[in-house]
Order: sequence, then structure tokens, then C-alpha cells
Amino acid sequence: MRPPLLLCLATLGLSPAVAAPGPAPRADFLRLIDRPRVALDATASAPAREDALVRIDFSYQTEAGQRVPGILIEPAMAAGRRPAVIALHGTGGRKENELPLLRELAHLGFVAVAIDGRYHGARAPGGREDYPAAILRAYRTGREHPFFFDSVWDTMRLVDWLQARPEVDGARLGLIGISKGGIEAYLTAAVDPRIAVAVPCISVESFRWAEEHDSWHSRIGTIQGAFDQAAKDAGVVQPGAAFVHAFYARVAPGIDGEFDGPSMVPLIAPRPLLAINGDSDPRTPRPGLDETLAIIGSAYRDAGAADHFAFLLQPHTGHKVTEAGYAQAKAWFVRWLKP
Repeated sequence: MRPPLLLCLATLGLSPAVAAPGPAPRADFLRLIDRPRVALDATASAPAREDALVRIDFSYQTEAGQRVPGILIEPAMAAGRRPAVIALHGTGGRKENELPLLRELAHLGFVAVAIDGRYHGARAPGGREDYPAAILRAYRTGREHPFFFDSVWDTMRLVDWLQARPEVDGARLGLIGISKGGIEAYLTAAVDPRIAVAVPCISVESFRWAEEHDSWHSRIGTIQGAFDQAAKDAGVVQPGAAFVHAFYARVAPGIDGEFDGPSMVPLIAPRPLLAINGDSDPRTPRPGLDETLAIIGSAYRDAGAADHFAFLLQPHTGHKVTEAGYAQAKAWFVRWLKP
């Protein structure tokens, strides 16, 4: 079977006349997630040989009370500084889920890294309920942003750590994320220019469009328990778009406005960006996705870098990344980071 083609905006029939946003969302987002910068206090295990690869388990501190565990896989015989790729997992996942991708990237010559997201993996001592419980707590208190935003801070501090590693070329850093991790990936790349290449998967979308067209249910479904309890707290029997907006305003303020996909993803321009989506993914409804793609394309054309943006629409695919999708992602990193 032939792999799906990387599509350009003309192929998709998207209007080139949509204006790209200005830089304001970047500064506003950085102010929102800012917190006292603590020492990384990083630890790393002795390298463990895995055939032609080496594994290092590490952890680092991002703020008081928050240590992030991670896995680094690299070629055993590599010399000099290498490009690195960070992989961010989806809702309910953990860093170990990314090991097959990390190993494939390392065999291609990359330093490959994955971490546990907030309230996931080793950072969820209570199990899978820790994440929705944290989101509900954020709704009730207005403190923390475990729904996407806090993991952007953790990823930026991971970049700090990688740039200090002797085997990493800090000018050649890539970032890929899946679903929740894809949203975190495009938010991070939008505000941190140290990310040289980004590949957000099954994540580029317009939260605003989904709200306005009653297409928010699938995305909210990833945290349904927290949402239902928040509605109960608010005395809302049948939550609709208005309550969805109020909920987001507490747990991820601006995710359906200033920090939505159409505002943030274009800020990655002119750096290489490959977006991967399924053609029938209910979490990234096509009309909102198409609207977002048009704005991204405009930003890349305005930057004189139209060839730095590509979009892969996976045929007959819902909320998943296919083998062909992963193949295109790896090829994109090879093309632009040159391991």
C-alpha cells in the first residue's frame, strides 16, 4: 500500500486569504505558565546497553514538588553531538509507551527522549484517576493547569536539560506528540524557539470551532469524569457549549481563544512543521481543522517558508497515528534535523 501523501494547502483547497495571528499569544502564554525557576537537580542512571543502542533513565525538577522521570535512548557508537527528538504521550499514556518510537529514532541516529506527563506514569501514584482528579481540582481552585499547559513548562525545562547534555546538539531539537501530547507539542513549539522541528499528531484543531458547532464531546470525553463532576458542582444538568467554555476558562484558560490552535500553531513558522491528522477523527473535527490549516499556511507563506509546512491527512483513520504516519514523521525529522 502506498503511504499517504504530504498535502499542501492548494491540494486541500484551503483559502490562502486567512490572516495569521500576531505574536501576542506567545508572550501571554509564557506569562500564564510562568513560575519560579528552580534548579533542575537532574539525575541520570549509568548507560545500559540495548544491542546497538544505549538507554539512560533520568529525572529532573521543574518546580517545587515536581520531578519528571524520563528515558533517553541513543546510538551506542555515535560520536559528537547529535540531534534530539522529544516524544510526548497521549492521555492515559506514559513514557514507556514511546519506547518503540524512541528506538526507531535512535537507530536513525537521533538522541530520543520521552517523559511522563503531569499525573501520568510514575507521576500518578494513584493510577489513571490522578489526572482527571487533578483537572477537577484545578477547576475548583483555579490553581495548576494539568490539562496541557503544565506539561509545556515541563517540556521547556527538558529542553534546558538536553541542551546541557554533551551528546546533544541544542540547535537541532525536534518534538513530536500524540493527541494530548500533540497539543502540548504545538504549544511548546509555539512559545519556545529552541524547538527546531515540530510534528503534532492527531491534535491540531480549533477548540472554538468545536464549541460553536456542538463538536466538543469527543475531546471532553478524554476527561469526562472531571467534566461531569465540575458540571455537578456548578449545578448544570445538561452542559452545553457555554459550560464547556466556562470549564476551559478554569482548567486551561484561553485554549478555546487566544491559545487555540489557529492562534498558536502559526507561531511555529518558519520552523519546519508537519501536522498529522486522521480524516475522520471526532476529536479534531475537519471544518475546524481546515480553518486552522488555512491560517497556518498563511503564516508560512508570509514567512517565505511555504515548503517548511506540510500536512498529512491519514485516510480512513480516526483518532490514531498509522504506521504510514509514523514513517512520514521520522522522515520529516531526518530531512530537517539531518542525523
